[in-house]
Amino acid sequence: MNLIGAALLFLIALLFALAGVTRAGVWAIERRCPPAGAFAEIAGARIHYVHIPAPDGADLPPVVFIHGASANLKDQMLPLKPLLGGRAEMLFLDRPGFGWSRRGDNETLAAQADTIAALMDRLGIERAVIVAHSFGGAITTAFARQHPEKTLGLVFLAPATHPWPGGATAWYYKLTATPVIGWLFSETLAYPAGMLRIGDATACVFSPNNPPDLYLENASIPLVLRPSAFRANARDVAQLYDYVLAASPAYHEINAPTVVISGDRDKVVYATVHSAGLERDIPGAELVWIRNLGHKPDWIAPDLVAGAIEKVAGAPIDLQAMARAVEGRIADDAYNDGKCPDIKVPDAELAPG
Repeated sequence: MNLIGAALLFLIALLFALAGVTRAGVWAIERRCPPAGAFAEIAGARIHYVHIPAPDGADLPPVVFIHGASANLKDQMLPLKPLLGGRAEMLFLDRPGFGWSRRGDNETLAAQADTIAALMDRLGIERAVIVAHSFGGAITTAFARQHPEKTLGLVFLAPATHPWPGGATAWYYKLTATPVIGWLFSETLAYPAGMLRIGDATACVFSPNNPPDLYLENASIPLVLRPSAFRANARDVAQLYDYVLAASPAYHEINAPTVVISGDRDKVVYATVHSAGLERDIPGAELVWIRNLGHKPDWIAPDLVAGAIEKVAGAPIDLQAMARAVEGRIADDAYNDGKCPDIKVPDAELAPG
């Protein structure tokens, strides 16, 4: 056998071995992270959700939560459900292709917004406050424009909603979104490489704030390393720039009460582009800017998120005062500082005051 043939056989054997490691890893992840709710067939997709019916004496309207990239419904449910329990009807869902939801015909952000609206109809939720984190913010802008009659208010948490300088995303998203090559990568390398990197990546998502103990396990974050979820995540991220480039000029059409919560130490999205852009583009939107906050307001400042929900529902809440209290709690946070650089855009027009 010549050298080329031997190398080819070795490569094939390596790919089969990595595929086997991935299958075993997926089995273990699914055993540790079982479904937490019910399922509904919506437009060809099997959507996994947790619905908490309206309690007696509820003082808040229904609230629907839309999670970000690489996540699932637990990422918002764990920190926010305890604060809102007994006060509001709540709907947490795995976006199509994430967690335990199947993708179905939901390859665009607009289609995902329609699926969420259809699930609300199925559950009898006529109007709701929509709470969105990160990538979920882009889907929420689609929801608010396509379904204004269902949109009572909007709360954006460290959102991704506007074109950013260069439009770049991580290389592995582009690779995974590529036909054939992306499938091969997700079925062989994504799981083992992802398990090696998931701890450091999570540290950068929370930094400079301290991540909760056992966050990865409790929030079932490794579910995104399953090949089908990894591909869905990559396809979503790969289309984000084109979506926000086309959609953001029409954000002025959104007329729902809006609050945007963001931090000046975000290491995932350009807060001075996205969050300040929403304040500028959505009439009447209030930007709550928090010093020394990273990318996770839902976990680091859940009380402020609850206050924002009350505010868009019509309560006279002083969110700026609440933000100063949050700043006092996190002023000394320095987790992983220096290892994960802040990303900033030196644009005086967009920079919050």
